Amino acid sequence: MAVKNNRNQVKHLKSGGSYSSEELRFLRLDDGTTVVHSADGDIRRPVCAAIDVHKEILMAAVCKTDTETLKATFYVRKFTTMNSDIRSMALWLKEYGVQDVCMESTGKYWIPVFNILEQNSIKPILTHPKYVKQAKGQKTDFRDAVHMASMFRMDLVVSSYIPPADIRDLRELCRYRLKLTYMRTSEKNRFQNSMTISKVRLDSVFSDPFGKSASAIMEYLISTEPDEVSDDEILRLIYRRGNMKASDEDILDSIHGYEFIGVQRDKLQIISLHLSQIEECIGLIDRKLEYYRQKYTGIIRHLTTMVGITPASALYILGKIGTDMSVWRDDASLACRAGLSPANNASAGKKKSTRIGNGGHYLKPLLVQCALAAVKSTKKDPYFRRKYETLKKRRGHKKAIIAIARKMLVAIYHMIRDDADFLPVDHREIIQNTKTTKGLNLKNVIAFLKDQGADDDTIRLVEVQCSGKVPETADACGKASADKEAKEKQSASECADAFQPIQESVNGSPVLISGS
Repeated sequence: MAVKNNRNQVKHLKSGGSYSSEELRFLRLDDGTTVVHSADGDIRRPVCAAIDVHKEILMAAVCKTDTETLKATFYVRKFTTMNSDIRSMALWLKEYGVQDVCMESTGKYWIPVFNILEQNSIKPILTHPKYVKQAKGQKTDFRDAVHMASMFRMDLVVSSYIPPADIRDLRELCRYRLKLTYMRTSEKNRFQNSMTISKVRLDSVFSDPFGKSASAIMEYLISTEPDEVSDDEILRLIYRRGNMKASDEDILDSIHGYEFIGVQRDKLQIISLHLSQIEECIGLIDRKLEYYRQKYTGIIRHLTTMVGITPASALYILGKIGTDMSVWRDDASLACRAGLSPANNASAGKKKSTRIGNGGHYLKPLLVQCALAAVKSTKKDPYFRRKYETLKKRRGHKKAIIAIARKMLVAIYHMIRDDADFLPVDHREIIQNTKTTKGLNLKNVIAFLKDQGADDDTIRLVEVQCSGKVPETADACGKASADKEAKEKQSASECADAFQPIQESVNGSPVLISGS
């Protein structure tokens, strides 16, 4: 069977994962068969190793491939998870000349092994267990390690993105601060529930029930018996500012009659103590994060040129995606890792679902919050606002926000890679071509009708109606067409009179309809 060898039938394609740099050559036969040739052979790593990680044991398997026969020989050894034994395993791997090691992401147990191997100049690669799953009925620790090493030597393992050590530290701090923020929110909700049970309605008169005035009043109520509470003392604790709308009587009415039922007083005291401790811990983390703000000040400055991105959110994003964009194949690969790309689920020529993936548990919510802030900006930079309005008409609010979040992540990818500020190529065009809201008058109405493809008779009919002379029949429309020149000379005041506010009655209630 003939093979088409012309250059038009030969394609070169780089593999989809960031873990491999292989090149594949595709040849198309006459009968439609595609022949795939690997440029470098099937064996990618002649010497490699794999580690099956558990809580107390490590099963390490070294794979050495004969360069002539391509047969693999495996050397398997068991180690414990003690630090001294992990270091011994690293030395044992180096004796066989191992430079690349594959390991499963088992809980948090892989982290000490990963760090020690990295310190010993061995490149560890982390993978999800589902990508190296052993066949049912054949699963043992020994066979798992051998199977993983066999797949790893042929580069069939999908690696996870593990950033450098400093980015990992930044990620840990950002995630822990986020957890503390969630914890603080939960405690505030419990505090408000106890206030409701105790018939304290400060949240009805203060915009922030945890503000300076409300906190001082609650502290006073908790530490004082009900019969000793003084209205004058409560009013003295109020920190008044110009935007405070509640009167003294409203504040006192929200407190009068309160009663701490059961253990509510003790619960409020414990929650207050816990909230102060959480705030102190968040302050400590913020001081630690200041080091990274100074270290990556240049990148943060670039990212904050995009509307919706604050210095804090920029630091969180760096903690997730890092500062080296070369680890991602392109911006689409990064968006896929963040869970902002449509899934690919097709079978039998039918697409079953194109919903976005479940990845990016930390990054995706952050980018959605940034997108929500960006689309609200109408004065500083309405670029994303215009994009959002265009998408919302066709796809709805939720899909439009996800699309804006993806656009922001793609822009972040290019800003970090190119060390540049935010300036998309269509920025000037979108900002300048934004149509402003026009007032309702005869000229604008006629222009709108022409844009919508209205015929001349309809436009003439509108002109006649604006003049106050509404034709009753088609003959009247023809007469109005004949008198077009006379109608165009009518004064602007006559047209304006036709758009004066009109009082109509809808269900007995007057409704003001204005045409200006």
